[in-house]
This record gives sequence, C-alpha cells and structure tokens, in this order.
Amino acid sequence: MKKLKLYFAKINSHRLNGMTLIELLLVLALIGILLSMAVPKLMPLIGRTKSLEAQMQLKHILSLEKNYFYINSKYTNNLDDIDFEQSKLVTQDGKANYKIEIVEATNRSFVAKATSVTDFDQDGQFNVWQVNQDEEIKEITKD
Repeated sequence: MKKLKLYFAKINSHRLNGMTLIELLLVLALIGILLSMAVPKLMPLIGRTKSLEAQMQLKHILSLEKNYFYINSKYTNNLDDIDFEQSKLVTQDGKANYKIEIVEATNRSFVAKATSVTDFDQDGQFNVWQVNQDEEIKEITKD
C-alpha cells in the first residue's frame, strides 16, 4: 500500500502545465466572435471574386462566337455549334457558379448571359453578367 501511495505521488508531481477546459472554451468563443464580425465584411469581396468566373466564361463565349462568325458569317444561339461545354454547376456537385446561355443571335449580333446559380450574399438577387458582339461585358444584376 505504501508503494502504491508513492507511485501516485510520483505521478502527480510530474504533471504538465496546460490549459483548462474553461480556458479553451473562452478562446474558442473569442475566435467565434471575431469571425462573426469579419465574415459580413468579406462577403462583397467573395462575390466580386466569384464574378470573375462569369467574366472569363463570357470572354470565352465571345471568342468562340467570333470564330463561328468568321466561318459562317452569322452568330449562333446554340452553345454546341461553337463547341462550348458548360462546366458542372455547384448545384449539381460541380465547381461552376454561373450558368452560361446565349440569349439572342442574329446575322449581325449576339448576346450571351451568365447567371449565378447561388445567391452569394443571401439578399435574394442572383448575379447576372452579359456580353455582346461589341465586346461589352457588363454586370446586369449585382449580387
């Protein structure tokens, strides 16, 4: 019995200093408060970054439509005609945030549109970008 008491006394004397559960919870709570203050300020930046995807896709559509025009002397409203393949959308377990479509196409003009499939800032509006044959890329609906 005496040996057992000495054994436990020896274990207790070699305790490591550390944080208590209360201290860990306080640190986590502070981190949570700081994140809740920072995230709303970062949302517009996230939306602007994601809109770069729409602009790049519309530039690609513009290039494909111009190539099609040089060969056929008209624009097309069919994405398959210009060999554009829509990336899998985030709503379908993909990575694309924008659905691309050609709204109108005539012999002299075309309009293509990129519409977001998610509401980035949860305000009820979806981001929409548009391009035409004159290389005018503009944001139609801000998110």
